Amino acid sequence: MKVALKIGYEGTHFFGSQIQPEQRTVEGEFLKVLQETGVIEDPDAANLSSSGRTDAGVHSISQVVTFFTNNPRMALPRILNSKLPRDMWAWAYAEVPDDFDPRRHAVRRKYRYILSADEYDISKMREAAKLFIGEHNFSNFAKKDKSNPRSTVRTVEKLDIRSQGHVIKIDIVANAYLWNMIRKIVSALTLVGNGNRDLDWISKMLDPETYEEGIEPAPAYGLIFLEVQYDPEPEWVIDSYAVKHSNDFFIKEVNRFRIISTILEQFVMQPEKEMDLD
Repeated sequence: MKVALKIGYEGTHFFGSQIQPEQRTVEGEFLKVLQETGVIEDPDAANLSSSGRTDAGVHSISQVVTFFTNNPRMALPRILNSKLPRDMWAWAYAEVPDDFDPRRHAVRRKYRYILSADEYDISKMREAAKLFIGEHNFSNFAKKDKSNPRSTVRTVEKLDIRSQGHVIKIDIVANAYLWNMIRKIVSALTLVGNGNRDLDWISKMLDPETYEEGIEPAPAYGLIFLEVQYDPEPEWVIDSYAVKHSNDFFIKEVNRFRIISTILEQFVMQPEKEMDLD
């Protein structure tokens, strides 16, 4: 039987999602737990697959993984979560056809990038975002992969930017992505937002046949994989216990990091002012 699971992970301490020798990866940790719980016996026969690759430091709420198992009753989120590390969890389950491919059968994927608001002109960033909508050659917004040359044409369905408190949230929906594509788009948007580049530059970057320029990707820690959609969608069964358990943990983490953030602000010293000890 082939099983699909929705999993989340806080990617800070993962060296990406795909298995790599001598590195801590999402698939590597997950495969180890599948073996420990008796869900699978032979990793090769299990044929573990994911809906998309995330780089080192990138997070996910809804990565989809599939595998073959002769013991599906043990492949439940709450069982696997008892063995998974704290920065990784499963929360939904579905039985899928043997030919279901979580990557090739995906029709769209949604990501979110979060960055500090700083001094960006949101209106300029939104104008720039409009230029990315539709089908384009994103060669200038991708890390070159000489070992696997492929088409660099992708279709962006939506690119929304909104300010919320001290951060800016950038949501992007596309049929598929190139390596580092989202993070390079974010870098381009910030260059327009801080006035270092203009809209004409974005237009030139989207025409790689006549203009070529490298651009550094935005930091990985700001990117999160939100959702992958299929047509038809698997019949997901959400494990409410698993969801509550992970929610309880991350509410505590949010509160902890809110305090840590406030403490770190105390280290930003202002020598010209006397220290306030009250």
